[in-house]
Amino acid sequence: MITEEPLVKEAWQALENSIIYYQERPVGTIAARDPDVQALNYDQCFIRDFVSSAIVFLLKGRSEIVRNFLEETLKLQPKERQLNSSKPGRGLMPASFKVESINGKERLKADFGEHAIARVAPVDSCLWWMILLRAYVNCTKDTKLVYREDFQEGIRLIMELCLVARFDMYPTLLVPDGASMIDRRMGLYGHPLDIQSLFYAALRAGGELLFPNQDNQYLIKAIRSRLPALIEHIRENYWLDTHRLNVIYRYKVEEYGEEALNKFNIYSDSIPFHKLTEWLPEDGGYLAGNLGPSQIDCRFFSQGNLMAIVSSLTNKQQSLGILNLIETRWEDLVGDMPMKLCFPALEDLEWKILTGCDPKNRPWSYHNGGSWPVLIWMLAAAAQKMGRIDLAHRAINIAEKRLNTDQWPEYYDGKNGRLIGKEARRYQTWTIAGYLLAKELINNPNHLKLVCFGEYPEAM
Repeated sequence: MITEEPLVKEAWQALENSIIYYQERPVGTIAARDPDVQALNYDQCFIRDFVSSAIVFLLKGRSEIVRNFLEETLKLQPKERQLNSSKPGRGLMPASFKVESINGKERLKADFGEHAIARVAPVDSCLWWMILLRAYVNCTKDTKLVYREDFQEGIRLIMELCLVARFDMYPTLLVPDGASMIDRRMGLYGHPLDIQSLFYAALRAGGELLFPNQDNQYLIKAIRSRLPALIEHIRENYWLDTHRLNVIYRYKVEEYGEEALNKFNIYSDSIPFHKLTEWLPEDGGYLAGNLGPSQIDCRFFSQGNLMAIVSSLTNKQQSLGILNLIETRWEDLVGDMPMKLCFPALEDLEWKILTGCDPKNRPWSYHNGGSWPVLIWMLAAAAQKMGRIDLAHRAINIAEKRLNTDQWPEYYDGKNGRLIGKEARRYQTWTIAGYLLAKELINNPNHLKLVCFGEYPEAM
């Protein structure tokens, strides 16, 4: 049960104030309630944003809002194949929705990226939806809902969307730039870690939630086939520590054939070995931000690494190595506000080329090295799962000194996270919910069952 600390009570009231109602039923939470800034799309409910709020509501015994959300967003999912390429594809979930009234009748209007800046497709929405559905079922034991035909169809469409035949040779999910929480150009096209961690968790959820009947057998088989390959690929090829750096440093290039050691033809000159060997502790490591032909992105992405721990995409040794790295490089990755979305920031010519001179993503701001308080709940979940609760307490104590005073900002700027984000909305709902969820997870380890996965049997 959530404690009655003054800050927690204030956060709960702010979360209550963010609830969206549709036909007199609660169906989600708006992105932010900043009274001093134009709303734009912050008055909508984003699927990725709502997940932390939803899990908090589940822990509070408010499962009806989560059920309503799942049912209503499922209705927004396109079920028919589209010949028009400008329409959202079958199985996709919207990035967000809002309640609008036409001639006195309410309806939900979905945004699949048609109105988004740069028209970004929300690849991660359907993955988060799967993860939330599993959390709902684990909390409420409402298998009757998930076994309804409309939910089984929705799950099948998402799994088909993720597991279709593709122009790809890897078990990971190929996506365009801006396809996740980082929804602007940041050099993440290809196989970014954030998406792979969510993809893995969504596949695990799909394997649990699909009813084992004849209609679902082909997808259950496809999931069982993909998961071991995905686990092996990520653990072996994305992992970076001092040992792995020594192997990559001595890679030969232009190798041909099945026996090639340098499978991705990585040129060692493209990797900042000297900086990395100084930055990486002996007992630490992390998963690289991206991997593809002649490319390994050595930036540290917090969501992807933390979700890899929570979902058991990483093994025990790797999970502890990531937390050891966070502890050792606390000032770089956490600083004065947990925690950096990515590290280091893109700067100078690299920033110009990879972001397109994006002024919002200038160095150490927004997605480019900014600090996002919502990540506190993922850090708390990972730390609790791996027996490093001290790290979670330390991060929450830092956040509690400022979040309420600063009016719950969306993100912070600067290398140390001391500046409220230049364009950050205040009373950002997932900042509020992320704090409340982190408190719950460290107060009661049993709550981890809603978000965590055990080791996949075939990977043990």
